[in-house]
Amino acid sequence: MTAYEVSRSAVLPCDLERAHGLLDDFREWPAWSPWEGLDPHMSRTYSGPDSGVGARYEWSGNKRAGEGTMEVTVSTPEHIEVALQFLKPFKSRSAVIFDLTPVDDGTRLSWIQTGTVSGLVALMAKVYPMEKALGPDMEKGLANLVAQTARPAS
Repeated sequence: MTAYEVSRSAVLPCDLERAHGLLDDFREWPAWSPWEGLDPHMSRTYSGPDSGVGARYEWSGNKRAGEGTMEVTVSTPEHIEVALQFLKPFKSRSAVIFDLTPVDDGTRLSWIQTGTVSGLVALMAKVYPMEKALGPDMEKGLANLVAQTARPAS
């Protein structure tokens, strides 16, 4: 098994409450997640509460989108943790952490993903590290969040 951690951060031009709402409610993710557009026909199922601890999201899509689940396991005004489990194209478990800090010009969001990979994925990670695999997508997601929060809330 090979452990990894990838992190990125950005300042969102909005208050803490708005930033938290976009992260804590999976129904908001299609507006900013870099992976939502991988399959326009992807099926999505939401269960549990609309947001916060116990909110759950399941997806199933093409080979690029894969299949898996996410569940909010911790939610405070400045910290959210999500348990991420991929079933396809490979099995893996990760922790996704969002730390929110109020700053003068908005909210600093730190996005961290940690996990372990094994088997073929661990071998591939030696050639193409998780930093290179996830980092650009996280940067795209943060740019989407900046753009989303620069507009007035609907």
